[in-house]
Amino acid sequence: MAEKTIRIGTRDSELALWQAHTVQKKLNDLGYKTEIVAVKSQGDIILDKPLYELGITGIFTKTLDIAMINGDVDIAVHSMKDVPTALPTGIVQGAVLKRANTLDILVHKGNLDFLESNGTIATGSLRRQAQWLNKYPNHTVVDLRGNVNTRMQKLQDNDWNGAVFAAAGLERINLKPGDYIDLDWMIPAPAQGAMLVVVMANDDYTLDAVSQLNDIETEVCTYIERQFLRTLEGGCTAPIGALAKYNEEEDTIHFDGVLFSLDGKQKIEINKVVDISEWKKLGFHSAKEILENGGAQLMDAIKTNLKK
Repeated sequence: MAEKTIRIGTRDSELALWQAHTVQKKLNDLGYKTEIVAVKSQGDIILDKPLYELGITGIFTKTLDIAMINGDVDIAVHSMKDVPTALPTGIVQGAVLKRANTLDILVHKGNLDFLESNGTIATGSLRRQAQWLNKYPNHTVVDLRGNVNTRMQKLQDNDWNGAVFAAAGLERINLKPGDYIDLDWMIPAPAQGAMLVVVMANDDYTLDAVSQLNDIETEVCTYIERQFLRTLEGGCTAPIGALAKYNEEEDTIHFDGVLFSLDGKQKIEINKVVDISEWKKLGFHSAKEILENGGAQLMDAIKTNLKK
């Protein structure tokens, strides 16, 4: 096959374009020709409804999936935490890039006194909402939608005390302000901080190119987290957190997984340290333990509440 130009599909937000350009540079450095094709997703267009109300799995990825299946682009670059655990037929995981910061952070307005009293925090994530209310039950959580630039502006324009962001997103486009604190007690979204490149399964040329960008440690850890999410049937619609870390010295995986009720009052968590040889079923077995420990009933209650 003649050498072709790899068309890189991406959302048109600043962060998404940064991610696409990062992949483009890596492919160019390997000698491949590339071009970037930006598209707008429904998740970027419909900003007046909470994500879970839209009822679409992969709200940020569906437009790019269609562009790939139609042959308009060859690969798509995503924040991995936005990608459904089941990819569309014909589309496969091509590479997971080396993971960035996994932490959530609270961006505030220079005064943290509200942490000791009443406060209003903004987030569009059920996971962040539930964990915040679990720790600060007297606080109010309001919905916050849009890309990171839009959300930062909304925080400034409203009288909220702060908003929760993924550290990686703000760091990538140099938007991380001076007024923030690390939320090291908050379990991140499965695959938070990781970038995923998806490819058409029948495109051997592009698959071979993209596979050279894969980081095996990040691939293993995000696999565990996403397997945990998929087994709990979370998608984007349940307060589920998961973080797997590889310990090189001990050759072990440390896994933290958690499921909350929507109001944060119920919390079922699991913490495991296993030998690296057990990684393939770690997410599955951890989720099963949570489901058997009251998680099945909690997931049913969450689904019922979200349908109302």
